[in-house]
Amino acid sequence: MRSIYILLLCFLCNFSVAEAQILLQQYIDTRVGTAANTTASAGTFGKHTEEYGQTLPAVLMPHGMNFWTPQTQDTENKCIAPYYYKDSKIQGFRNSHWIVGGCTQDYGSMTLMTVTGNLKTQPEQRASIFSHTNEMATPSYYSVYLDDYQARAEMTAQSRSAIFRFTYDKEGMAYLIVNPNSDYGQGSIEIDLAKKEIRGYNPVHRIYQGWGEPAGFNGYFIIRYEMNPETYGVYQDSLVFSGNTSIGKSNKIGAYIGFKVKNREAILVKAASSFVSLEGAEKNLNAEIPDWNFDGVKNRLEQSWEKHLAKIEVQGNHKEKEKFYGALYRTSFLPRVFNDVDGAYPAFSKGTPICYTQEGDYYEDFSIWDTYRALHPLLTIIDTQREADMVRSLIDKYSQGGWLPIFPCWNSYTAAMIGDHCISVIGDAIRKDIKGFDVQKAYAAMRKNAFHEPESFEEYKNGKGRRALNSYLKYGYIPLEDSVKEAFHTCEQVSRTLEYAYDDYVLAQVAGKLNKKEDYNILMKRAMNYRNVIDPRTGYAQGRHADGSFLKDDNAFRFVRFITEGVPAHYTWYVPQDVRGLMNLMGGKDKFISKLDSMFSEHRYWHGNEPCHQVPYLFNYAAQPWKTQRQVSDIRHTEYDNTPRGLSGNDDAGQMSAWYVFSAMGFYPVCPGDPYYVIGSPAFEKMTIHLENGKDFIVKAHGVSEENIYIQSATLDGRKFENSYITHKQILEGGILEFVMGNIPNKNWATKKENCPPSILKQRVYN
Repeated sequence: MRSIYILLLCFLCNFSVAEAQILLQQYIDTRVGTAANTTASAGTFGKHTEEYGQTLPAVLMPHGMNFWTPQTQDTENKCIAPYYYKDSKIQGFRNSHWIVGGCTQDYGSMTLMTVTGNLKTQPEQRASIFSHTNEMATPSYYSVYLDDYQARAEMTAQSRSAIFRFTYDKEGMAYLIVNPNSDYGQGSIEIDLAKKEIRGYNPVHRIYQGWGEPAGFNGYFIIRYEMNPETYGVYQDSLVFSGNTSIGKSNKIGAYIGFKVKNREAILVKAASSFVSLEGAEKNLNAEIPDWNFDGVKNRLEQSWEKHLAKIEVQGNHKEKEKFYGALYRTSFLPRVFNDVDGAYPAFSKGTPICYTQEGDYYEDFSIWDTYRALHPLLTIIDTQREADMVRSLIDKYSQGGWLPIFPCWNSYTAAMIGDHCISVIGDAIRKDIKGFDVQKAYAAMRKNAFHEPESFEEYKNGKGRRALNSYLKYGYIPLEDSVKEAFHTCEQVSRTLEYAYDDYVLAQVAGKLNKKEDYNILMKRAMNYRNVIDPRTGYAQGRHADGSFLKDDNAFRFVRFITEGVPAHYTWYVPQDVRGLMNLMGGKDKFISKLDSMFSEHRYWHGNEPCHQVPYLFNYAAQPWKTQRQVSDIRHTEYDNTPRGLSGNDDAGQMSAWYVFSAMGFYPVCPGDPYYVIGSPAFEKMTIHLENGKDFIVKAHGVSEENIYIQSATLDGRKFENSYITHKQILEGGILEFVMGNIPNKNWATKKENCPPSILKQRVYN
């Protein structure tokens, strides 16, 4: 009897654990960020497209190939996402490759839709009214009621495939309509009645560098259905060709099948895609969804998400949990898996030959100017194997294209944004001893970008190599006379200088780790180039001519062409490698603090774009950590909300959300490439990171609340802890970091010079 009781108790315990895990997805509304924001700083600096999170209510595997999303906008154009909360009609369900959270473009996509009654083919014509109250949007399941057709649409997915269930509330004719979303009027589609399939492809075109040119690969797709169609055909715009089975090379093309349905009848449709071939799409579908079990696929995806979300366990109030797990969901889109189930993917920058992964997955769409800041450092803690695969993918791009890319998207060189931040991502992984890639080859790739330019102008124009490297090396900064013509973002000379100095610092640390002394010394000198664009007259970043003179304009708080997506006051603080040095350059601690205070007191801080993200953490370097605690807590409460309007700017491939995840945990990577994190103000009573090495790192915040945001004291594994930063090594060792929180600043905690975060002044130098 006792053994039966023990077995029953074990069953109940296991059941409750499973229930608790399934509940994690219930905190997430995937529509957050799909409406114009209403947060505290909304519109202060941003233009129209910056007012949207540009996210998707997608069903996907974490970092999977495809994002399966409802579609309210029919386009693959730049800066128009497939779905916006303000729209009242749904046009279909898209296999999307949108750079989620960014102002970019979709590519290689297709859309399918069901209608009843009369056949309607074009997306705007066939769109159905829907209500958000009849919409369910979670990471593993989406459903909506299509009012015009009295039908419910449901979808769930795996990485490369999806399954749909359409349930009709009236009998009659129903249609399935499929279209490749080619804004260039290319691609084709065909119906195979014998195999009960609709197949097609949508060619991918480059953006930024080589805008509009073929990217060398296509988005291939396959749709598989169960029913026997009563009618079928293809269309081009308003022309319908009944009985035809193929069409291509025209605008607004698609295919349809029609079938009779009974009242309350449900039909199933499966879909998959590939960037390699139609055969690859078929392999993906057969491998990932071999049967017609909608609920089985849904359960598998639910379990994948619960495992992923449960890597970080939090205890606290419901609202904070919603924001936290919603943010963790949005950090799980990009970079995306790019290879088929057999490892095949098109070679980087050319599309040919077809390559095969030797281990792990190959990843693409690195919105790296955004994600090097917090998203990739987050992966170095909670998903090290995936981060190793991503680093190896960057190295593979170097092997296949000859250069480490600047902003690798659409499987192409782009030079879309500034900096050279593959160095940050790879360097951070090397310094944190992440295994699974060739470190020497990685160093060779990074060094080539930092020291050399392409031999031919055509290569440079194509996006290979650092922009304006010659000017940077000649002057120690990029002068205003160099307009950086071969870039999507022209000019922006000061921002480029600051970012290259940071990248050089990270590469120097790798050189030091690998005992490359000469490179280390050269790069450490270049890491100080930030000093060349801080105007000693004002203490703010300023444009500088080739003759060494600074502009005399009073422009610190307005947009100027030499600054990227911000104003000089924003970029002045972009010296993550040497905050103490910046402090000295400004005239000392008091002037540094005065300027930093004004970022918030004068409403100059802009959370809606990345260059400001490290700013609230800089008070720690000036021995005033209580101000960091106050500002970080305020940003968490005013710039994030679990509503469609709840993101303060473009989420930019998850960077905005990664900032929140880190800041809610209680620390943030101000300087990726240095293995430490600056402490802020934790959001939860208890936060546990379940590390891949089997250990747990726990942060407890006793008494934390909306008022109790200030750290009164701290211990690490029971010992007094006075540093305002924590190392990566300390986190990976596991243990318990405990804070006592209060509503009044403790101006004595972590205020000694030795307790402040590291700066270049503390780095070793080779003689």
